[in-house]
Amino acid sequence: MAINNHLSIITLNVNGLNAPIKRHRMAEWIKRQKPSICCLQETHLRTKDTYRLKVKGWGKIFHANRHDRKAGVATLISDKIDFKTKDIKKDKEGHYLMIKGSIQGEDVTIINIYAPNIGAPRYMQQILTDIKGDIDENTIIVGDLNTPLTSMDRSSRQKTNKATEILKETIEKLDLIDIFRTLHPKKSEYTFFSNAHGTFSRIDHILGHKANLNKFRSIEIISSIFSDHNGMKLEINHGKSKEKKPTTWRLNNMLLKNQWVNEEIKKQIKNYLETNDNEDTTSQNLWDAAKAVLRGKFIAIQAFLKKEERSQIDNLILHLNELEKEEQKSPNVSRRKEIIKIKEEINKIETQKTIEKINKTKSWFFEKPSHSNLEQDRDAHSHHCSSTSFWKSWPQQLDKQKKSKASI
Repeated sequence: MAINNHLSIITLNVNGLNAPIKRHRMAEWIKRQKPSICCLQETHLRTKDTYRLKVKGWGKIFHANRHDRKAGVATLISDKIDFKTKDIKKDKEGHYLMIKGSIQGEDVTIINIYAPNIGAPRYMQQILTDIKGDIDENTIIVGDLNTPLTSMDRSSRQKTNKATEILKETIEKLDLIDIFRTLHPKKSEYTFFSNAHGTFSRIDHILGHKANLNKFRSIEIISSIFSDHNGMKLEINHGKSKEKKPTTWRLNNMLLKNQWVNEEIKKQIKNYLETNDNEDTTSQNLWDAAKAVLRGKFIAIQAFLKKEERSQIDNLILHLNELEKEEQKSPNVSRRKEIIKIKEEINKIETQKTIEKINKTKSWFFEKPSHSNLEQDRDAHSHHCSSTSFWKSWPQQLDKQKKSKASI
């Protein structure tokens, strides 16, 4: 691996993706994290339902599923990386998925695992033994291993059992390391809370080859409100730098449905005309300059609205993270109730926003094409036409205003 650029990988046990709203929230979460590769466990999607999982910008999606709604893993590859698939291995029980490929000519192997609740250390030990021939220094193993690897990975500080010690020996023999524990040897952070036992544990892991230790830039546990697990994110130095292609700005049609936005744009147009509309300026020049001004205004408005939308949730999440850190150090019943209450509040806000977004765009997506889907496509086309007509109509409107001013 060359070390001129970086790759980011996230992993999360999603605890089921059969509900459309949850799939939408998961997609938004992925977009916020902006990973190069995203590995999901416990999708609970049947083999025939895998088409439901779609995330714009992550076009390559690989699955390992059962015929019932249990287990299931999925690996999503971002369109922003040049990933070429070489080999795929998976089991029929939806517990592991191995993808071998290359990114900008550099080899990489991603192994996504969901270990069963019962006998997880033995299962992991067997899986690693079976696929050891596929493991090399370019391998990253991620997932819900359902096993704390050290006593530090349990809030109770309970010692690991014999099966876990054997698993750790196997990991060591393969020259693999627990990246989080290696980079944070004394950190007590967890990915799962057991209501039954009232304890925290880190059972979700990212393993990598020890030869690449200097290329693992950072690793962190990331919050996820819609699942009972937290995720993990790894940043890796990888590959050759790729020149960014220029992007074309497009008007977000949804902004035109907001009355406040329309009023702001009208004010901007009025101010622009009062300042720039004179006898020395042709309608075409007036319009060309207006496009740049309005584009800047739309970009500023969208940035403001996004910031406002996230501020309430961000404040709640910040408070939640502080409470969870305190709870991990010294469990308290009243604090635990407050944590649950805040999570419920965040879930309520995000679910409501998701429903509003879906209803506004008429995109109850992740379903098979149907008559209603065709109607949605027609609606989407009409929205596009409305924004197109918005831009096309302004030269004529500017010209009319110039003529009306001249006649006064």
